[in-house]
Amino acid sequence: MDVHELSRTLVDISTRSQELVNEFVTREQSAHRIDMDDALHLVGLFQQLTSRMVTNPVELAQGQIAFWQDYLQLINSTALRMLGQPSESVIHPARGDKRFAHDAWDDSPLFDFIKQSYLLAADYVHSTVCNVDGLDEATARKVDFHTRQFVDALSPTNFVATNPEVLERTVETGGQNLLRGLRNLLDDLSSGNGRLRISMTDTEAFEVGRNLAVTPGKVVYQNELIQLIQYSPATEQVYQRPLLFVPPWINKYYILDLQPGNSLIRYMVEQGHTVFVISWKNPTSEYADMDFEDYMFLGPLAALDAIEQATGERSVNVAGYCLGGTLMGAAAAYMAAQGDDRLGSITFLTAMLDFSWPGELEIFIDEEQLDNLERRMESQGYLEGNAMATTMATLRANDLIWSFFINNYLKGDDPFPFDLLYWNQDCTNMPARMHAFYLRNMYQENRLKEPGGIELGGVPIDLQRIRTPHCFVAAREDHIAPWHTCYRGVHLMQGDNRFILGGAGHIAGIVNPPARAKYAYWTSDATPPTGAEWLDTATRHEGSWWPEWNQWLVDRAGGTVPARTPGDGGLTPIEDAPGSYVREKA
Repeated sequence: MDVHELSRTLVDISTRSQELVNEFVTREQSAHRIDMDDALHLVGLFQQLTSRMVTNPVELAQGQIAFWQDYLQLINSTALRMLGQPSESVIHPARGDKRFAHDAWDDSPLFDFIKQSYLLAADYVHSTVCNVDGLDEATARKVDFHTRQFVDALSPTNFVATNPEVLERTVETGGQNLLRGLRNLLDDLSSGNGRLRISMTDTEAFEVGRNLAVTPGKVVYQNELIQLIQYSPATEQVYQRPLLFVPPWINKYYILDLQPGNSLIRYMVEQGHTVFVISWKNPTSEYADMDFEDYMFLGPLAALDAIEQATGERSVNVAGYCLGGTLMGAAAAYMAAQGDDRLGSITFLTAMLDFSWPGELEIFIDEEQLDNLERRMESQGYLEGNAMATTMATLRANDLIWSFFINNYLKGDDPFPFDLLYWNQDCTNMPARMHAFYLRNMYQENRLKEPGGIELGGVPIDLQRIRTPHCFVAAREDHIAPWHTCYRGVHLMQGDNRFILGGAGHIAGIVNPPARAKYAYWTSDATPPTGAEWLDTATRHEGSWWPEWNQWLVDRAGGTVPARTPGDGGLTPIEDAPGSYVREKA
């Protein structure tokens, strides 16, 4: 296609695009704007930054001089390249930065100049913000985070005219990619009810119960908050002590049962365990007054009662994932205070009990932001799942926002089918009262680790009363539950302890089946006071940590008994797994 034809096509696309936009605006009944409270919060942060910067103009000037020296060097280097002379790059993308992978970013002097100009400017802004004296540590982290969001948004890869890959696609398709991209954008706006909800995967490629969450089993118990699934055995003999998974209620349980090849639940069934899992209700405004202790009583404690009815076994091994692990820590302390000895062991999967450093989510937790969030939740009785999903995505914006923005809207491609990303977008709501309690008492005030810091069911919670054998599994690159913070939980309880460190992040570090052997893990027989000391004593192993943890459980699972089929005990199956609660949409 020649330049004139491409120009005419783009003009035509512009006209048709306007028609699509007008149709979209006509369909929308209400507009969603940036929350004024959020905007004022950001203004306050950067006012503090500016006031501190002007107190040291010399340091600011020195930073500007250094930036211009580097920029002049880049201009000189680019001029040499234009003349066909070799020259060294002034700055390179950080290791692991996938934005500039296309060959043109290195081969073309123009795009190389654009790339390096952006990287120099980004580095200057970051260093200027990070080197301002006088800001308290919490404010400095918030300013740095929001600055990174701004800088990431301005990357040349996010614009048609400065992204060589998008320009190539535009020429190849005669601009049709831009029209497809606009349609994708409007579809995402429609699905988000006016808010942009970027599609990360092909939602038509997956269905819970068809190719996700397909491990055979039955719902054997339910109440207003949970369904309890018991899985059908895969071995003739099973271990005497059943295994209960307590997943986070912020997401659907089937992260533990995606597809047969990467299902932790299926793997444990195949190892000879009688496996149960809690499937949480997706709450509506009717659940506004549900509290954290309701989640304890109606969640794991109710599940333990049901498991005893189903199997006749009083003692159960329990594994809590993320928030489910935090809940199990509180529940175990409650049980210890009541003399309840039904826990054979507890495993904490990327779960925090001490929130001294809770990762980058901390930047969203202060009095002003919590007040704003609570007002928002009170108006509808819950925090919508999409809001939490968006917050999580901003922590890895280049991977979870801008890469899909480029793929879906600039290149005009449909998102690739990916089971984990389908699960990631299958959001759940959180009741207002429960979520406020969790954020204030755990994240903001870190009360769970303090003896008597919180009360549940009128009982002061003291983790030191727990004497149950416990194992922590953390992920080395976890930005949601940092592994050093997870490690602190090892010494908050009494009894035998174990710590396993997996590779990757919060999700991939857990969903790491042995057949793929994608990430390494670390173990040590010692549990010294700090995570850094533990790592010094640890041994690296290739492959998945699943077999290591299974052996730890087998040592605490008792002898073997004939396999238990759902419905053989005192509970009548209600429906087939995965049940109905998991299918409810936010």
